[in-house]
Amino acid sequence: MTVGVGAVASERAFGAENRARLLAIYFDDIAIEPVTAASAWQHVYRLLMWVDRTIGLAHCYESDKCQPGRPWYARSLQFHRWLSAELGTTPAKLSEGVDWLFTSAVQDLTRARESQSALLAQKANAQRAPFAHDDMPLPGEDPELENMIEHAVLDDLGMTAPAGFAKNLSMKVQTYLASENKRKNLVGEGFEDTLAEVLFRIPSLNRAYDILLRPALHELPGFNPPRGGDKTKRVDLALVRRSDGRRTLVSCKWSIRSDREEQFATDFEAYAHLESSGEDFAYVLVTNEFDPARLAAACENRRQNAEMFTEVVHVNPAGPLAAYSVGLSQGRTDSRGIARARAHISSGRLVGLADWISSLY
Repeated sequence: MTVGVGAVASERAFGAENRARLLAIYFDDIAIEPVTAASAWQHVYRLLMWVDRTIGLAHCYESDKCQPGRPWYARSLQFHRWLSAELGTTPAKLSEGVDWLFTSAVQDLTRARESQSALLAQKANAQRAPFAHDDMPLPGEDPELENMIEHAVLDDLGMTAPAGFAKNLSMKVQTYLASENKRKNLVGEGFEDTLAEVLFRIPSLNRAYDILLRPALHELPGFNPPRGGDKTKRVDLALVRRSDGRRTLVSCKWSIRSDREEQFATDFEAYAHLESSGEDFAYVLVTNEFDPARLAAACENRRQNAEMFTEVVHVNPAGPLAAYSVGLSQGRTDSRGIARARAHISSGRLVGLADWISSLY
């Protein structure tokens, strides 16, 4: 989905302020359908799902485990085909309909750097004056990459690249490659931002709840502030129902690493420790994890005599089910995990974003 955002580039292209600006542009001007419980997952994927360049397929699992010859390559192929059909496109064109938030942030970053280039050139020229006769390389110059671009233009198009073309394209390529390192941060907090924006744009939810993005725990009704020198505890997303004050604390995690599994329990214990009203609160996990064992563990995690998470929510469980339908090996650990995850989906313990949002009405 390539769309010019038509706004002044932000120097902090991947920061919270620019993410909020881009989300407003997407939902106000770009989104092709209104936000509803049923369409919420599609908006999440259009904004945040991306194509793994190493395999050319929608990213659903760790890249090194999705390479050809491994079981998750076949599963990635199946998921890619499923997602393409669900989003109304072809597998070859899926990349054009996803990754909007990251792509737009990269465009902003590129424009920001281009706007700064003239100023940097002035500063560089002043400092380079004593070296004018030494043929010094220019800032940001990558002769090898520029040479490759010039040869590609000549070989493929049969023409000499216009002056400055290779240098400008080289800079854009470098910016794109460098920005990939920022994807983790964008997907992490961007998932929280996106979910909050989706909920906010469903009128019935907006009327019924206060929707709070990354609030301090003690800012919510019925929770004490941290004690002594303890660090302020924050929640990824919180919903407070206006009619009765019911509180839902949401942990938004695109994926679930082993350290996050430990953090879930630590967070829950802190929330329970600081709860002051004596009333129950909901603790919900929203994730896009595809690893079946991790999903099953989240569903089965208990504290004392109850399940730790009130609800475990996947962006769309049909995606993992599509992936799980191929590449199975009898007796493998992942086969046992898939059986557990499927059981939780069948029982309703692991629900989709659409069902969870509908339950909030």
